[in-house]
Parts: sequence; C-alpha cells; structure tokens
Amino acid sequence: MQMSTPSVSIRRFARSDLAAALIMQSQIYPAFLVEDEVSFASHIDLPSSYCLVASVGGQVAGYLLAHGWPRNSPPQLGTPLIETEPAEILYIHDLAVAPACRGHGVGQRLVGCAFDLAISDGLTSAELVAVEGAASFWQAMGFAGLDTTPAIEIKLASYGRGANWMGRGIG
Repeated sequence: MQMSTPSVSIRRFARSDLAAALIMQSQIYPAFLVEDEVSFASHIDLPSSYCLVASVGGQVAGYLLAHGWPRNSPPQLGTPLIETEPAEILYIHDLAVAPACRGHGVGQRLVGCAFDLAISDGLTSAELVAVEGAASFWQAMGFAGLDTTPAIEIKLASYGRGANWMGRGIG
C-alpha cells in the first residue's frame, strides 16, 4: 500500500492558529514540556518572529515556533519572551507535526521556510534545544552539538533530561 503525500501549505503563524497549535502541543509533548498560552503566544508576538504553520485541507498539521534571538542564550522553557536585544541567530523553539503528517517532510519544509526568512533578514546561523530524543532529527538537518556554559546548562535543565544544545549555519 502506497501512502499519498498530503498537499501541505506553509504560512505565517496567525493568532487564529493558536488554539489548534496548543491542542497539538498538549497531544504531542509530555506535560513538563507543554507551555501555557501566554508563553506560547509570546514567540509569535516577537518583532523578529519566524513562526510558521503547515496546513492540510485548511487544518493545522504542524507548526514551528522560531524567532530571532541573541546567540548562546536559549530562553528558559515556559517563560514569556520579550525581545530586548538584537537578533543574532534564528532560535528554533518548537517544531510539532501531527502524527498523520509525519514522514512527509512537513517538519523539514517548516524549518526550510524559516531559514529562508531569517537569511533574507541577514541571520546566518540557527540554534535550538533538542528534546525528547529529537537530536537525531536535527542532526539529519545539519545541526550539531554546541559547547555549553553553566548558564546554558541551567536553562537546558528546564527542557528535561537529555536536552541537547545544538546549532548550525544557515547562510
């Protein structure tokens, strides 16, 4: 049996997508990684937001929370964000794809679109925290482990055991 690839469209994350994305987040992630609406929405409200939604048939099939951020400074999980310093890198905070759409390149398309937007704004690298065994996914997309500092280690602890600080060039 051959699976058909769904027709996926990628667009900017709109406030009207928030409810569906919050439901997806709660279904995909363990409770300690689920962020409340205020923290979640703060990513899309940042001036340097590169947050995107993948939709299939008008329904949210995945989302990417990404934004400009200072280098080597992952935000603490669950903390509402305020942009106070200039963006130096593309920070990928969260990528989620509905189980029915996995294996069709939806996540890679979301990340690729964010890379394109960030590059057009002059950003040349990306950083992220890989959680729940996702490091191999990110390695396949060219990310590698980054050196940590005690301050980064403290922030990584909020992302759960085995969280990995990773980065790569994008420009």
